[in-house]
Amino acid sequence: MVDLQDARERTLSAFHNWYDHLTVYTASGGPAKGTISAALVVLERLKKDFSLEIEAHRAKGASQIKGVSGAAVEKILARFGENRPFVREGGRTNRGVPGDMRGMLVAISKAELDDMAPEERNDILDNLQEILVEKVAEFHNRQKLKMVYDSTKSTWQNVYDLLKIADMTGKQGPVAQHLVGAKLQLRFPGLEIGNESYSTKDDQLGRHGDFLVGDTVFHVTVAPMQGVYDKSKRNIEEGLRPCLLVKDHCLAGVRQNAELVAPGRIVVESIETFVSQNIEEIAMFSKDKLVPGLYSLFMTYNQRVDKAEIDKSMMIDIPLNLHNQANVSTKAIWDG
Repeated sequence: MVDLQDARERTLSAFHNWYDHLTVYTASGGPAKGTISAALVVLERLKKDFSLEIEAHRAKGASQIKGVSGAAVEKILARFGENRPFVREGGRTNRGVPGDMRGMLVAISKAELDDMAPEERNDILDNLQEILVEKVAEFHNRQKLKMVYDSTKSTWQNVYDLLKIADMTGKQGPVAQHLVGAKLQLRFPGLEIGNESYSTKDDQLGRHGDFLVGDTVFHVTVAPMQGVYDKSKRNIEEGLRPCLLVKDHCLAGVRQNAELVAPGRIVVESIETFVSQNIEEIAMFSKDKLVPGLYSLFMTYNQRVDKAEIDKSMMIDIPLNLHNQANVSTKAIWDG
């Protein structure tokens, strides 16, 4: 009879050794997403068919691991409480993944789990998936948004580029919300601008929208759905003025929909224009003051995210050239 605790310890030791010796590493210091994604899926398959031969897990053509997709990985992660976007395709095109999976299967085979009851063995396989989910969480908490600052580009373009980078990592919604919050905080330093986690629903806090300044309610959304128009109608009924802030590419469509819902009553503006125009105004449209103004926007943004969000990957890794230019510009302003 196999001792469960002993089998668990042997498996965990072999698994950690496999993981620690992976050679497919990214610049962030952790194994490639494709390797982690495939491992989660293979471990899931082992619960139903405990086959430790790599051929049992290869897709047709033998160059990929079967069943690996963004949706499959997302489902497994969600079961362990990790709901942040990790991969879209699951890393299926990574040529090194089959070799990594072969190594993982060899490591598991050393623990000799074949004769265990399926329920007990699956409990150990869950432990292995938990380890990988922890690695995914570490990935999210370590990776800040890597923006590129180009001083020759307009403020609008720099804001647009930041949102585009956020979209590529599945964080565009929260980044847009906190960017607007930072802009409002800079524009109205004497007011208390709300700062809630992106996942917090308005109904939970009794909020009229994402931000309330005076009698204007701001709704920040990168994917406008019917719900935001319904909220706007309620705002109007409550004597408030709704303002929808959306991505520039869907501006025309949202304006048309807003006119159908409440003609002439709902303001619709692009997030890019709303944020960049105010930074320009705060800088009095002066190039010398614009750089420190943009720097202050991102610093304020980071402070707000750090306070409101558990997921620090929403924070911006402020480029060194922006940091240096902001300090030089600020010194020039004071010396002048």
